[in-house]
Formats: sequence, structure tokens, C-alpha cells
Amino acid sequence: MNLTLKRLIRHLPAALGVVLLIGAVYVVQREFRHLNVRDVGRALHAIPDRALWEAAALTVLSYGLLTFYDKLATIYAGHHVNYGRCALASFCAYALAHNLGFAAVSGAAVRYRLYAHWGLSAVQIGKVVAFSSLTFGLGGMMLGGAILFTEPEAVPALGTSLPHWLLYLAGAAMWTVVGTYVVLASLFPVLHVRGRQIELPGWRMALAQVALATADVSLTASIFYVLLPPMQQLSWVRFLAVYLGSYAAGLASNVPGGLGVFDTAMLLGLKTTHLAAPVVLGAIAVFRLFYYVVPLFLAGALFAGNEVLVSRRATGAPVPGQAKWSEPDLAVAASTGGVAICGAMLLSIGVLDTHPDYSWMDPNFAAFAASAGQYVPSLIGTGLMVLAIGLSQRVTLAWGATIAFLLAGAGMTALQGEPAFVPAILTLAALSVAPFRDAYYRAARLFSHPLRPGTLVPVMALLFSVVWLASFEPKVRNLAQTSWWAIVLSGRAPLPIREAVALAVCLALAALWGVIRPGRVRCVAWNAESRLRYAALGALPPAEADGLVMGEAGRSGIPFRRVGRVLLGLGDPAGAESDRVSAIWRLRDLAQQEGCDAAVWRAGASLLKVYADLGLTALPLGPDGLPLPEGTAPGPASRYLCCVVERHMGVLLPLLPALGKRRFQTAL
Repeated sequence: MNLTLKRLIRHLPAALGVVLLIGAVYVVQREFRHLNVRDVGRALHAIPDRALWEAAALTVLSYGLLTFYDKLATIYAGHHVNYGRCALASFCAYALAHNLGFAAVSGAAVRYRLYAHWGLSAVQIGKVVAFSSLTFGLGGMMLGGAILFTEPEAVPALGTSLPHWLLYLAGAAMWTVVGTYVVLASLFPVLHVRGRQIELPGWRMALAQVALATADVSLTASIFYVLLPPMQQLSWVRFLAVYLGSYAAGLASNVPGGLGVFDTAMLLGLKTTHLAAPVVLGAIAVFRLFYYVVPLFLAGALFAGNEVLVSRRATGAPVPGQAKWSEPDLAVAASTGGVAICGAMLLSIGVLDTHPDYSWMDPNFAAFAASAGQYVPSLIGTGLMVLAIGLSQRVTLAWGATIAFLLAGAGMTALQGEPAFVPAILTLAALSVAPFRDAYYRAARLFSHPLRPGTLVPVMALLFSVVWLASFEPKVRNLAQTSWWAIVLSGRAPLPIREAVALAVCLALAALWGVIRPGRVRCVAWNAESRLRYAALGALPPAEADGLVMGEAGRSGIPFRRVGRVLLGLGDPAGAESDRVSAIWRLRDLAQQEGCDAAVWRAGASLLKVYADLGLTALPLGPDGLPLPEGTAPGPASRYLCCVVERHMGVLLPLLPALGKRRFQTAL
């Protein structure tokens, strides 16, 4: 029961994101179904040039303030980095995190990559990441508390449904958290929590964090505010309440850029101000262009340029103690977010009331495109959302299927006369995923297990569901311009058809995931038989272990010990070179199944890229098997501890001396 609860908690953020995205699509479909693209276009043209220049200037100021997050963070971490480098790291990290979602992961990846080149250790970079994340949270709580005290009724949904005293209490709680942090920072240089030491920055820096983050969030909200027409009933404070609530919803959804969730919350929050929906959508489009899209392209160019310069200057081995982050890991994070965005875009094509023009194409193609409507693209978009999960798991089949789905979506939307940017974005996404084939090296369950009835069931179910969904086209021809989810929610279609479409889509998604997902991992108990099996792979068995994880082909293996919430691999996998990477990933999968984290002790340098792909930081070990103190390593290390430093060190350090003394047994 405890293990089941841990699994549910681990998947709660993803489930919440799906629920919020589905809710956003439903609300837009119900409340704003009759929006017209032309109306949104007219609203865009009506935005004054002065407002555009003001929004652009505020965007520059906002990203400028964000650079001081990293400058303060490097001071806190105890490593001087000049402002120019801090600005580069901050801009690239935030531009990527804003667009790809999973802000803590995507932003951390960029910072690890850049700061490692500039001499910061893994522990120091971890401090920078934690400090920057905390700074933003302090600003949000400071402004959130102010809103709940001054304009509680302006908070979307909650302001009109909860009593004011409860909202005042929530605001007081937010200010209490901020005040407690400042007081603790002024009284305790080091805080001890559950055996871990947390260094606090001091009261001056704590106050600087609060002031900086408050100003930054205010500036970001103002970018959106100046794009709206002035209205007496929409003060800046009232708008700020709507913006903060919408941003929090988008952040909680884990959807890349809060796409759909943030936008729907803004539409609903500003609906009470009598602003026309096309006006709000026009402001959202410009806000996303200024604050998300343009910075993303600029940051991508700067980051790529920096990587080229670094690669040209690189000579010799990396310095021990520095953090390591692989380029493929960043590519996987970007691909996952980009494919999810493309899936959401195809799902939402049918939200606005569009009337495609097929007069330009051959009548036969026109008939096919018209009958497909948004029905087929919405199915492709749903499949892309599932494939994005497969990409995050680095499954080879998901990589190939994603490219096929993206190109199919691009072709379909081009045939249907959608705006040129839609097929262009889908094609660009396919081209951006294609070069990183080597980053997706995990075999799908379909190919990693012997072919038997249980393995073929998902394939047969997928084929059946595709044929079943195709059979509905004649029955919903009168709803040709409708997405599959709109058919399910529509009262115009007969109930049996709606239920059948919903069931067929659910079956297709389950079957697609069953085809691409990696198989469930089962470990081998550590006994005399497993010792002999491990020794046959060419390695000396450790004296103590709890189990053995084999690679997908069964030709490599890695023993492990359970240490609290950590599944600790004891050295690199032994066995065939071609199967070692899969053994590492299966160790990670087993840890996730048990609600734990994976770590590896005494890892060699040859597989550090793979450990980095798992999000683990490599710390060099001394001859005693313990991590070397920062800055004391005389040269490249031969063995490393690969772990999540901020979570694992307190658990692992007491155990490592004992492991170092009796690492191997003397006899089988």
C-alpha cells in the first residue's frame, strides 16, 4: 500500500497536467466556440504601436532582472562568475524553461552545461539552481499575499467562491513563509534539517531576493497589461491577480509553456471585465511572441554559439569535480517539450470556428481533406502527446513514430489550408528530432521481449482501434470540421457514436503506449546463483548486494543495494558492451517502480554520459571510495559517485566507508 501511494504521488504532477489541459480545452470549446480567426486578426491589428514598443521594452527589462537571479546565486554558491556569463546562463536557462515546461529540469540542464565550463563544481551548480528557483517563488508569494489582501475577489475562480477571510488567511500564510525565510537567513548561517546542512544566504541577500523577484514578476505581468486596451474596471492590481492565478495554473499543469491552461485561465479571468475574447487572444499572442518565442530563438542561437566556442577551445579531459551534462540530454528535453506543444496545437485546431478553403487543390484531394476535417489531425495530436512520454523515456520506436506522426500532421494541415505556420512548425519539429537518433537507445517492449501473445496484443489492439476510428468517418461526416474530443462532448452526435469514439481513442492510446513503452523490470535476488551469473559476465561479485539487474538482452548486469530511498548500483554494468547502457536504464526503471531514486557508486568515466542522461551528477572519488573535497582533485579521477547531490549525499555518505572496506568477497 505504501509503495502504491508513492507511485501515485510520483505521477500526480503529470496527471494534474493532463486534467488541467483537458479542462482548458473543454472550457474553450464551451465558452469560446464561436470565436473567429478574423476577429482575432482585427484585434491584433488594433494594438497600438506604442503598446508594442512598451511591451518589447518591458520584456527586455524583465529578462534583464532575471540575470541578477544568477549573479546573486553564484555569490551565494561561493564562486565568482562575471556578470556577462551570469547573464548568458540566466537568459538561456529561463528562455528554455519558459517554453519547454518542466522548468526545474530544463533550466537546470542549461545551467549545469554552462557553469561546468566556467569551473563551478556540481555542488555549487546545485546551489545556483536551488537559489534561482527559490528566488522566483519568493516574489510570487510576496505579490500573491498582497493581491489576496487588496483584491481577493479578482482571483480567478477562488475569489468569488471562497469567503474573504479564508483568502486573507492564505495571503497571511504566504507572507509568513517569506518573513520566516528572511528571519532564518538573518539568524542561522546553516540550517540542519533531517541530518542535512542547508546554507542560508544572510538577511541582506534574502531581502534582495524578495525585492528582485517581486519586481520581475510585476514587470512580466505589465508586458501583458500594456497590450490590453485601457479600461476603468481593469486596474493593474486587478489584472495582476488574474495573471498570477493564470500563471500558477500553467505552472502546475507541467504543460510546455503552460500552453492552453494559462491562456484559458486568462480568458476566463478577464471575461468579467467585459473585454472581448478576440482582444484577449490577440494580447496573448503578442505576449507569447515577445516573452516566449523571440527569446527562445535568441537563447538557442547564443547557446549554440557558446557550445561551438567551447568545443573549439576544449583540450584534454574534463576537470574532476565539475558537473557534467550531455548534449543529448538537452536535446531530449527540448524534443519532448516541442512534440508536446505540437500535439496540443493539433488538438486545438478545431477550437476556433475556421472555414478552410479547398478550391486551390485537386477535387479528389479536396474531398479527402474535407472529410478528414479536424478529426484526423486531432487524433494525430493525441498520439503525439503519448509519444512525447516515450521520447522522455528515450525509446527508439517512439523516435521513429514521432517523426512519422509529425510529418503526417504537417501534410494533413497543409492539405486542409491551415495557416502556413502550422505545417511549418510540425515539419521543423520533425527535423529537430531526426538528428538525435543516438539519444534514443532504449528498445521498446515490443522488441525487447520474445514475441508471444501477450507482446502482440498491443499491436493488434492498435490496428483494430485505427480501423475502428476510421469507420466512424461516414457517421460523423456532418461534423467534419470537428475534433474527436468535440464529437465526444457534442450533443449533435448520437450518444452511442460519442461513447464509441471515446472508447476507440482510449483503446488506441493504451495500445500505442503498450507498443512503445519499455517493459517492466524484474531484478534477480542476490544469492549464490546470481553471484555465479554476475561472475560469468567477467566481474568480481561484491561482498554484499540486494539484487542484480540484467540488461535487456541479458548479456550485462549491475548489482545494487537499497539504501533508504536510493537504489545504489555497485559499479558500472559488467558484460557485453552493447547491453551495458540498457542495464543502467533498467536500474533507473526498477528504482522508479519501487518509488526510489537511482545512483551508482564507483562508476567509470566511459559511461558518465549515460549517467548524466539520467540526471545524475558525477562526483570524483578518492582511493577510499569517498567523494573528494571540492577543489582538491589533482587530476582526472578514475571512479565517480553518480547521484542527485542535493537528495542523496546525506543518505549515502555514512554507508560509503563500509562499502569501501568490504567491496568484494574473497570467494564465490
